[in-house]
Amino acid sequence: MRDWSIARRLFLGQFLFILLLTAGVVTAAYFDASDRAYSQATERTSSIAATLADSPLLLEAAASPDPTALLQPYAEAVIQETKVDFITIMAPDRTRWTHPNPEKIGLPYIGSVDQALSGHRYTETIAGTLGPSLRTIVPVLDRAGAVQAMVSVGVTVSALDIASSGRIPFILLLGAGLLAVGTLTSWLLGRYLKRVTLGWGPERMGQLFSYYESVLHSVRDGLLLVDRKGELVMYNDQAADLLGIPRPADGVPRLPLEALPVRDSLKELLLSGRSVRDEIHVIEDRLLVVSQEPASMPGAKTSYGTVSTLQDHTELRRMGDELSSTRTLSDALRAQTHEHANRLHTVVSLLELGRTEQALAFATEDLRLSQQLVDEVVDADREPVLAALVMGKIAQAAELGIELRVEGDTGDSAAGFELLSAHDVVTIVGNLLDNAMDAARSGTPPRWVALAVAHDESALRLRVSDSGPGLGGAEPATILERGFSTKAADATGRGIGLALVQQSVLQLGGSLQISPDAEFTVTVPRTAPAGPA
Repeated sequence: MRDWSIARRLFLGQFLFILLLTAGVVTAAYFDASDRAYSQATERTSSIAATLADSPLLLEAAASPDPTALLQPYAEAVIQETKVDFITIMAPDRTRWTHPNPEKIGLPYIGSVDQALSGHRYTETIAGTLGPSLRTIVPVLDRAGAVQAMVSVGVTVSALDIASSGRIPFILLLGAGLLAVGTLTSWLLGRYLKRVTLGWGPERMGQLFSYYESVLHSVRDGLLLVDRKGELVMYNDQAADLLGIPRPADGVPRLPLEALPVRDSLKELLLSGRSVRDEIHVIEDRLLVVSQEPASMPGAKTSYGTVSTLQDHTELRRMGDELSSTRTLSDALRAQTHEHANRLHTVVSLLELGRTEQALAFATEDLRLSQQLVDEVVDADREPVLAALVMGKIAQAAELGIELRVEGDTGDSAAGFELLSAHDVVTIVGNLLDNAMDAARSGTPPRWVALAVAHDESALRLRVSDSGPGLGGAEPATILERGFSTKAADATGRGIGLALVQQSVLQLGGSLQISPDAEFTVTVPRTAPAGPA
């Protein structure tokens, strides 16, 4: 029985209950029918006896010398008409004047007569000459109120039992109907429970629920369970912390996803119910990797909702940015090494040819151009990260056949970057230049990318443009959504760069504007944004 399912246990319990209820109803109905038969017999015998007692014939016969001669035919006629079993008319001393069996005439009446002799009507069940019977005895009074005779009218108990038994088939049919309807209802309810509980027993369900609760609160990833109505059925503490919602507690009603303070892109994913694997979303200052699968029964096509996992990749992404910057610098060094090797070979060749002045002029001009390029870009002493990043991007662009132009409104173009951390510089400038170079590569020659840096007393401004095909008809506001890209998607989460740029800019209290021809303008105030109170 321990292995029985909830459905089987409930069906057995309900069947026993319905069986006992049916037996009780049938028994109560039988006794009620029997009581009604006796009540109806009492009313009938009382009515017939009272009618006979009021007949003048009985007083006339009682005063005659042979009452039997007058009353026996009369009693037999009344028995035939009223369908009672016997009518006994007797003298006050119990001597029968009439009886269905003529041999009993003249013998004493069997039964109580004291109540009748006292002038009262009386009904009893007693065994007489015809067997057990229900009878009513009524006195026959003269005008002075004296008892001149008594009338007893009765029906045998066997006749009453036969009358009661006539209702037994209906009672049994009623009981069978109740039992059938109750059993069918229990069976249908059992089928439903078996379907929704997978045929599991309560012990197994309780054990699995305990396991699920432990898993839910032991994993380090955020876990969300959403039903088909778009309500948050269950979630763990990690998910609450990542989404910035209250931690789960007993008695708290389900949270509708529409009311959650999360980005629309993540909200759309959770409401859609679609299956995704490692989809990247930016939530406030966090980078979340989301996977989602429908929650359905084994082998069933209907989904009861979705199960989503949230992994915080913020630190991992930050390390990735630093690695990308390091790779950019190494690529720049490699490109510059190759370029310097060519220039050095040229200088050596000129010296071997004896053209010393031309070699010196070539070397001097090359040094001036390189220094001018560095000076035009940034102040390498004050902003080494920005300088290294831009120089690396210039070398990378050159290898791709792209001219990276750096423009500054003032000679002190690095001024204003003191509010930006190295991470912000790499995120904002690096992603904008990477996107611009990708766009320029997809365009037609001449390919170029322009980085303009300007500042005044109130703000620092960066403007990045390129020779690419533009936004491809997309609205500027839509390209900041997570996952937007005019290029083919890959496994690295392409399309998240602009979202990260916007995230960093907003955290600095700035803004990101995009023109229809894909010119990106970042404005960062030179005063630090107010922190939380």
